[in-house]
Amino acid sequence: MIKHEVAFFTDTYLPAIDGVVTSILSFKSELPKYGYKVTLYAPSNSVSFKKSNDTILFPSIKFKPYPQYRIAIFPFYSFIKNKADIIHAHTPYMMGLTALMNARINDIPFVCSFHTWVNDKSIIENYYPNNKYIKNVTSKYLWEYTKYFYKKCDAVIAPSNTVKLELEKHGINNIYVIPNGVDLSIFNYKLDGSLIRLRYGLNESDKLILYVGRLSYEKKIDVMLKAIAILYKKEKNIKVIIGGTGPAEQYYKKLSEKLGIQKIVRFIGFVPQNILPYLYAAADVFCMPSTFETQGIVVLEAMALGKPVVGADYMALHELIIDHKNGLKFKPNDPLDCSRKLMEILKNTEVYKNNCIMTARKFSKGNVTKLLVDLYEKLLKGDIPGRE
Repeated sequence: MIKHEVAFFTDTYLPAIDGVVTSILSFKSELPKYGYKVTLYAPSNSVSFKKSNDTILFPSIKFKPYPQYRIAIFPFYSFIKNKADIIHAHTPYMMGLTALMNARINDIPFVCSFHTWVNDKSIIENYYPNNKYIKNVTSKYLWEYTKYFYKKCDAVIAPSNTVKLELEKHGINNIYVIPNGVDLSIFNYKLDGSLIRLRYGLNESDKLILYVGRLSYEKKIDVMLKAIAILYKKEKNIKVIIGGTGPAEQYYKKLSEKLGIQKIVRFIGFVPQNILPYLYAAADVFCMPSTFETQGIVVLEAMALGKPVVGADYMALHELIIDHKNGLKFKPNDPLDCSRKLMEILKNTEVYKNNCIMTARKFSKGNVTKLLVDLYEKLLKGDIPGRE
């Protein structure tokens, strides 16, 4: 039975796949179980307006530095009387501003999630115009805009304590930690990955190191590839699969060739959702070299399959990975330390399995959706102090 309606606004949506989209789809499927109908407002994948029962997609253009993402064109005509009880923005840009104005015009409680470190230096360096003045101005004022936007929210959602603390350093308050969830019925530790291993020609003795995610510069996949090159000098039975697409794909492919590891590294492109759980199941260890994570959904998905994680000791990964329990952390941007940690885990991956599964269970999508519903209920009752 539907009790309330929630409007989700996002600047990134299908066919792009990232942590934001994964989070949106998870909550969108789970919230109706708690009596919340979700209507989604997002850019379409063309210049056409598209509408279905629960999704409204606005005409958009490609974001040239990162073609996977699109910018909605004048989505402000959604300002008709909104029937939503709560407006929940997942990004602070064109659609986020639309959400904010919609909420204020219609006097609707407004909450926004902080999913991505858009203020990160690597983002500004790689995806903004190649003009020193523009980059300096952007670097200076991006946090000012971020603070302005999130201070207008009745509540701010952070996916980890790490993010909460960082936002508080910048004067953003009224923050609630609600992680993104994992569907344990799909990412099930009982799945068999043998067909995937057969598909990619892996022998029983081969050790498979896996990365899945955006192939972008801020993900620091170069650190992992350099670590693989070091490890390969000692262990000849390792294989690497890198799943995903992104603006740095060709750069990483060329780097693997330069490092002389192209024969053991396979870039398999976009991984369909029905294949992804089996890809995790086929792996021996998951590697996440990024220093960019606000939580790390793919890390949790890997753990749900019982796979230990070697990740950079930074931001949310520092919080999520527990050494010698569900994986090992390495010094950020240090290929040698990364190779050592991969070597240590590959010696005995099974000892990590149960702790990995237990970690993932804490983040089941049912558990985290309950936290979101609790926040919605507080907003509806007016039990939250509110914005500045």
